[in-house]
Amino acid sequence: MAVAPPNPEHAPAVLEARAIHKSFGRMKAVCGLELAVHAGEIYGLVGPDGAGKTTSIRVLAGLMGADAGEARVDGKDPMRDRVAVRERIGYMPQQYSLYGDLTIDENLAFFADMFCLPEKEYRERADRLLALTRLERFRSRRADALSGGMYKKLALSCSLLHRPRLLLLDEPTNGVDPVSRREFWDLLGEFTHEGMAVLISTPYMDEAARCHRVGLMHHGRMLVEGRPGELVRGFPHSVLRAVGGDREGLTARLGVHPRVLALSPAGSRVRVVVERGGEAEVRALISEQGATCEGAVPDFEDLFLARLREEES
Repeated sequence: MAVAPPNPEHAPAVLEARAIHKSFGRMKAVCGLELAVHAGEIYGLVGPDGAGKTTSIRVLAGLMGADAGEARVDGKDPMRDRVAVRERIGYMPQQYSLYGDLTIDENLAFFADMFCLPEKEYRERADRLLALTRLERFRSRRADALSGGMYKKLALSCSLLHRPRLLLLDEPTNGVDPVSRREFWDLLGEFTHEGMAVLISTPYMDEAARCHRVGLMHHGRMLVEGRPGELVRGFPHSVLRAVGGDREGLTARLGVHPRVLALSPAGSRVRVVVERGGEAEVRALISEQGATCEGAVPDFEDLFLARLREEES
């Protein structure tokens, strides 16, 4: 799990976004994005599909221009200073981007050539990255023969060969097994401890909790930003856990209750986020359905679901 450095916001800002807007026709993909990512920090863009995370990262990487606003990487404009910015960033897109018919070693050598790395420097970095990712034994295996987790670790290694100041990761653990996801995050912790800045997008709430700071996005807008722990501690609503009873009937009743902000059924249990002041009403309803009710500690997913509901109401 990533460990936050003391006061990461006091470190230099490697990436800055100021009032960025981006539309595709009538669809507003990004609406006034503001953020800063500092050296040694993992900043998470969190939200469901269609929230604007991918478009935001592509604009910040200089792969597409913004309609308004500006981005800066070490003070440089990704669109105007393309060469200087490309030397400073590592970018890992959602889609598979490696050459499937090349081996692990051949893919790394290809990216080393792209960044004009001297042979000795490339060898040292490749050996270290393969050791960290535990891919050493598979150097001669083709990329299209790797498991999902191994492929993602190879893609990460390729994006890190030139030691970028900023790493941009677009939902890098989608489709990856839990063990590989944990290993991937352990690797990010290694690099941020060395001073790298990381901007990562994810739909997973457990990954959001591992970031030093997060921004919750929905329909292109930033709903809330801050340290995950502080955001959860400041959560103003109640969380209940209903167990047993008629789960189908209970879910139907709770789903239309005006004081219920979010529901998360899991087996015989239903997790319920209740608007402040409505706990007594909802507890009574749960009892009417033959279920037992107990309080629960809010988590990041509760926070996110409640904010989405409040945004849409």
